[in-house]
Amino acid sequence: MKHTTRDIITPEVAVTLDGLFQERANRSPNAIAYQYYDDVSSDWLEISWYEMTQEISRWQSAMINEGLREGDRVAIMLKNCPKWVIFDQAALGLGLITVPLYTADRPENVAHVLGDSGAKLLLIDSAEHWHPLHEATNELLELKRIVCIKTPPEGDDDNRLRGIDEWLPEHGDQFHHKIKCKDQLATIVYTSGTMGKSKGVMLSHYNLLYDSWASVQTYDVNEGDTLLSLLPLSHTLERMGGYCIPIMVGAKVAHARSIQQLQEDLAKIKPTAIITVPRVFERIKSRIEKQLDKQSIHKKFLFKLAVDTGYNLFEYKQKRGRWRPGFLLWPILKKLVADKVTKLLGGHLRIAVSGGAALSPEISKTFIGLGINILQGYGLTETSPVISVNRTDNNHPSSVGLPIEGVKVRLGIQNSIEVKGPNVMLGYWNNPEATSQIFTEDKWLNTGDVGKFDAEGRIYIVGRIKEIIVLSNGEKIPPNDIEAAILNDPLFEQVMVLGEGKPYLSLLAVVNRELWQLSAEDRSLDKNWPLNLSQQQSRAFALSRVAKQIKAFPGYAKVRRIALMSEPWTIENNLLTPTLKLKRDFVTEKYKHVIDELYEGYNS
Repeated sequence: MKHTTRDIITPEVAVTLDGLFQERANRSPNAIAYQYYDDVSSDWLEISWYEMTQEISRWQSAMINEGLREGDRVAIMLKNCPKWVIFDQAALGLGLITVPLYTADRPENVAHVLGDSGAKLLLIDSAEHWHPLHEATNELLELKRIVCIKTPPEGDDDNRLRGIDEWLPEHGDQFHHKIKCKDQLATIVYTSGTMGKSKGVMLSHYNLLYDSWASVQTYDVNEGDTLLSLLPLSHTLERMGGYCIPIMVGAKVAHARSIQQLQEDLAKIKPTAIITVPRVFERIKSRIEKQLDKQSIHKKFLFKLAVDTGYNLFEYKQKRGRWRPGFLLWPILKKLVADKVTKLLGGHLRIAVSGGAALSPEISKTFIGLGINILQGYGLTETSPVISVNRTDNNHPSSVGLPIEGVKVRLGIQNSIEVKGPNVMLGYWNNPEATSQIFTEDKWLNTGDVGKFDAEGRIYIVGRIKEIIVLSNGEKIPPNDIEAAILNDPLFEQVMVLGEGKPYLSLLAVVNRELWQLSAEDRSLDKNWPLNLSQQQSRAFALSRVAKQIKAFPGYAKVRRIALMSEPWTIENNLLTPTLKLKRDFVTEKYKHVIDELYEGYNS
């Protein structure tokens, strides 16, 4: 349902992030702010904006009792829930600086963030989080208090540890607003650390408020919407899009339980809006394809016809395509095919924003063809995070859209994307050298991404400067598009293209065990998992699948050799960041011997 008027709180009215929340509570006290699953009652519960302010005041009283002062850092390591927002708002209102942590992060990186930021208070969920951190945080002298949402483990002798019931007073005082300056530091968000130790990005109240407001101008999200909060709130895209924006417009937020329970949550919540990363859409598409594999040729044809017809209709409505007689079939195809797929996303989704990584054109086409107009955007933590995004009525799926209002973008040396605007960070915490390196002499932020513009100013991402592969013949190849194309084949779970200084490209690929075994059976390959992955016949088969996906790329982008793997690349084995970005240097180091073999005895 589209509203003709929207109750948007501007940055000028809010001034600060806690001011934004208080203004929303004043305007919509009895409206539902959050919906969440309660483990105790095993049911979905709701909480209003007014009830949230009552809880925030209790938490502020507890923080005051800790002797925390304006400018102190406090850290939070929780999954998405109203308590995450309550903690953040309580801290911001007292002039404290919030440091968000990923619940899935490695203990040594959590210790680095806590130590580097000098956090004095840490909020965690349970003993499950505490045990891995106990030893890692022993020497952090500035960390005075650790508060545990669930009952702390018995027999733990760490006197810093408190249960939430013991720590929180029964009642709070008034809602405190100590910060009156919009440019005051609000949060330190540590980057993913793909190239070593993570750096603390300093974002002001106005950085996040402005980026939220400018993003709201690009699409119609309002008080009638329900947004499913899926990405971790420690991810700046979720913190802006799934936290700040709903407060700004008065939308309800439902906190998803987990990726594993996403299908159940979508069916229950029936969200109208979702902000997520490409991986979620990839998983849903993979599930659809698995189901299609079991269907008749007729049903497979019907599915393809629906996607093609729907996508052509989308192009027509975007004024880029001609009218086709086949559009007359769309009402039937929608009912027979598209509606069944969109039901997997709850059946009411009208806004779907994808960011954090490149979205494959094939994924875009599939979902857009089925009636879900995915809007791809672009940004980074250092820009709060949105730089650009496609619009509903001006959506070019292969681009990341036009810059948001008030944000300037240009191309610098090596066609690197450079940005200037109210959303650009204050700098890196305790790291003036890194701060000076990321800014140009005339104070533009160098994103490190290689890009290009079209005639209307849309941004197209070519790749990362540090990730571009230069072959021994001088050809420069951004690996991201090739990897995204290969991943359209569900046989491959994860891939990394190689070839720096080499005569040709090769590939490391983690395969889907179930699909690999089915393929092996169909082609009479050895069924002995995972030993069959190293056999010549298996590699040749996999290469043929790769070639099919990248046939549209230039000849010099051909993948000549492949190494197949059974072990996934994860956060736990330090090959992915908490935001699921690939740590290329770590993968290269771990599989050095495998990579060396890929280039042995081969003539280019």
